[in-house]
Amino acid sequence: MRMATQSSYHPIICASFNQDNSCFAIGTRDGFKIFDCTTGKLLYEQVIGAFVIVEMLYRSSLLAIVGAGEQPSLSPRRLCLFNTVSGTALRELNFLTSILAVRVSRKRLIVVLQEQAYIYDVNSLEIKRIIDTVPNLKGLCAFSANSENPYLALPASVTKGSVLVYNVIDLQSHCEIHAHRSPLAALAFSSNGMYIATASEQGTIIRVHLISEATKSYSFRRGTYPSTIFSLSFGPSADRPDILLATSSSGSLHIFPLGLDLNDRSKKSSSFLENIMSGSVSDALDPSHHLVFHHAFPAGVKSQTVIRKTDKANTSMSEPVALRATVSVISFSGYFQEYGLRVNHKNEAAWSLEHELNLLTAVAEKSST
Repeated sequence: MRMATQSSYHPIICASFNQDNSCFAIGTRDGFKIFDCTTGKLLYEQVIGAFVIVEMLYRSSLLAIVGAGEQPSLSPRRLCLFNTVSGTALRELNFLTSILAVRVSRKRLIVVLQEQAYIYDVNSLEIKRIIDTVPNLKGLCAFSANSENPYLALPASVTKGSVLVYNVIDLQSHCEIHAHRSPLAALAFSSNGMYIATASEQGTIIRVHLISEATKSYSFRRGTYPSTIFSLSFGPSADRPDILLATSSSGSLHIFPLGLDLNDRSKKSSSFLENIMSGSVSDALDPSHHLVFHHAFPAGVKSQTVIRKTDKANTSMSEPVALRATVSVISFSGYFQEYGLRVNHKNEAAWSLEHELNLLTAVAEKSST
């Protein structure tokens, strides 16, 4: 669900949604901003320099921010816990190497470096554990803020797509998942922390694993040709993930269904052959059909995307709707877009642009009032 990548071309350096997807934050060369997802309203802004990481703790006044290093006072090796009410730094944590990713929950603060991950108590800032990792140049990680499944996922190999899953409360390694043959490119936990989705650098196969058993539950083919997966996001669900969203460098949004019938059919068709054939063969038996929205954003432009709302209830319309979803997209070119997705019982999809906001213009208009 999070991304922090420096770019010399795009006006947005980093973008992240908060834990319940009600707000999002962006970092630019001038500072950082916080917006409300529902209204698009600019909630907060600081024009103090370039930032490569801006992470929120729900809708609280606490931010975890890291400078891009373009100003001497904003070192990429310094994490600042910032209070938006007072406009001042609460604490600063300094490291020997650049901070590549930060995640936060009500109990834990996670700091990811190139070869280490620090787990802090978020209240006392006491170091609870330091995890030595394989070289992780992109700071790839996923974090579940769910109190019942408080997991941190990190790459376990530089040559294969293996994932190490840690319990950040018990401070113990939970499992290792061998998801892909090539290195990982994207990770995401479901909102309940029960599942993890993975994509490799090839970007052709998306897999979903059940954390409790470290077993593959779904495997989807995104496409035939390689593509960089920019983000993965599960739809909100109390019991199980219903749909999975992926964005790729082709500029497309991919929606994968994770319904009960689909899952049962997948397991029945592949359980026997999985015992005697390689993973690549069993993938061909797993459900591959999915919905694609082409040209959702410019090809090659980084994006951060979440599914904010879903509704699977039938309606009394002439053409019953099997699924409704609200999809929010932050494009690093400077736009926030909200799409409505409707899927009927024939699995036919219709997309509609419900809201679009120029993030840079919105800041200028806010400042002039």
